[in-house]
Amino acid sequence: MSYGMAVALQSAVYQRLTADATLTGLIGTAVFDELPSGVFPATYVTLGPEVAVERSDKTGGGALHRFSVAVISDAAGFAHPKAVAVAICDALQDAALTLSRGHLVSLNFERAVASREEAASLRRIELRFAARVDDQ
Repeated sequence: MSYGMAVALQSAVYQRLTADATLTGLIGTAVFDELPSGVFPATYVTLGPEVAVERSDKTGGGALHRFSVAVISDAAGFAHPKAVAVAICDALQDAALTLSRGHLVSLNFERAVASREEAASLRRIELRFAARVDDQ
């Protein structure tokens, strides 16, 4: 197994999301790898947890990275956060991302969980993707 492409994959996903016109039209520059200090935007996107499993073969090292992207919003309902989630899915599904190390074999949506965080009056949509990468 190689975890060597993790940083390259994360960077490519971040770049793809911050460059997507539809997503930036909905939330501006509010895509974060690390949450900013101070007041948060009304709706923002964060790169979240990741699990990588070994997928090497005879041709070289590889891995399957399952990672989350979260939409967090103080909107009264789910319409706006869901529009943001759709834009994220459209930007990432089958995207031809260029990695600084290795290459992306596939990138697919796996699931979404929409929930309310009542204590903070927030809506949260957790999107999970699977990226198969080869270290070649």
